[in-house]
This record gives sequence, structure tokens and C-alpha cells, in this order.
Amino acid sequence: MANWVLKGLRTGIKTTPYPARDDRSLGISPGRPMATPLNSAAEMAELTARCPTNALLPRTDSVAVDNGRCVHCLRCKSGSASTDWAPGYEWAARNEIEEAKQELDRVFGRSLHIRFLDAGACGACISEARQLNNPYYNMHRLGFFTTPTPRNADVLMVTGPVSDAMQLPLRKTYAAMPEPKRVVAIGACAISGGILGPSFAAAGGVETSIPVDIIVPGCPPPPLAILHGLLVVVRRKPPAERVSELGTSAMESVA
Repeated sequence: MANWVLKGLRTGIKTTPYPARDDRSLGISPGRPMATPLNSAAEMAELTARCPTNALLPRTDSVAVDNGRCVHCLRCKSGSASTDWAPGYEWAARNEIEEAKQELDRVFGRSLHIRFLDAGACGACISEARQLNNPYYNMHRLGFFTTPTPRNADVLMVTGPVSDAMQLPLRKTYAAMPEPKRVVAIGACAISGGILGPSFAAAGGVETSIPVDIIVPGCPPPPLAILHGLLVVVRRKPPAERVSELGTSAMESVA
């Protein structure tokens, strides 16, 4: 034990500079596809047909990306036609919240208690979310804390497409939370069903059961993308756009 303490003292504090500054460390984000200009309708048809979740949206002279459906399968990166791939991690978007509800965000101030709920996920998104508690991401420094009970929770963070067995527990958890409350859907499955839903065993995402306020795209999203979602909840960071259109992709934050 003493050896680990000495090593920690020699190494020093190694916490991400985000959100004060961009984190440009290697491996913090896999990046994601961005809207890309295309030369012909044939290229567009060939490229969009490769996407297993219909995340690529044909436009007149380009292909847009519905980030809520993208599962990072990388099929759009290969072939005669391919999408550009953007670095970054500020992916969280508002889910069409009415303006009156957005004004309530100031109630949260700078402290949030979060209840995590696995609604039938494969485990990848939960694994990424758990990293927020480790020394590198250290979400406690920003005033974000987890709670085991929904009665003390300000935010419900949900992963998975919502399996049949989890629909009732999800609704009960949401009902037990005090107002005002927010729901953050993490990952493509929780946003749109991803590869797993809608199907005979799972819904098409969290919104089929309860209202969703913030979405964090990715499959899975990296920890900094999830952290960005929490910062959007408390209005300390602006949201991204769910659909990446040509001309807006340049706004991606650089990792």
C-alpha cells in the first residue's frame, strides 16, 4: 500500500482539464461520422445502404448523420464512398425541450445527484459511465454525485433500449423522483433502440416509456461525452445538434 502512495505522490494529479479546457489526450474519444459532401446519387445510395441503423440521411449534395442512431460500426468509413470522421466528445443534445422547461435548469445550480439505471444494455455504456468516478474524470469536482435511490435523484441516467422486463421498473423509478427532474439517455440503444430495438424483446429507446430531456449519442459514448451531457443539464455547456448537417459539423469540439 505504501508503494502505491509513494507512486501517486511522484506522479502527481492527472485529472482531465475538461471542461475548463479541451482534453487532447490520446484515446479519450473514438470520434464519430460527420456530414459529408458526395458527388453523385449512386455514391449516396451505396453509402446509406451500408448503415445498419439508418443513421445516414441523404441530402441533395451530401449525407447527414443522425447521431442518435449511429452505433460506430465504422461501415461508413470504408468503400468507394465514405464519410468524414470527426474527433471530439461534446455530443450531448437537447431532446426538443420546451423553453419553459429549460428555464428550470437554473434550479439545479452546480450540484446534481444522479441515479443510474440499466434498462437492458449490453454493458458498454455502463462501463463508460462508471469511469466518471475514477481519478481521471472525477465528476465529483464538478458537483456531480451518484445516489442509490431515485427519491434523492435530480437526474435519471438510463442506458439500454428498455427491455420488456425493465419498462415497469423504469417508469416506477422516474415516478419516484422529485420535481424538477431530468432524464439523460446514454448511447444509441437508449436514444433510438440501436441494433437491439425496437423488437419483440425491447422498446425503441427510453422515450417510449418516459420523457427524455438530454441525449448522449455514441455506442458507447466516451466518458467525456457523458460528462458533457451532465454539464448541459446544468447549463454550463451548450448542447450539440443531434443531426450533423453539412456546414454544422465544423462545430465539433477537437479532442
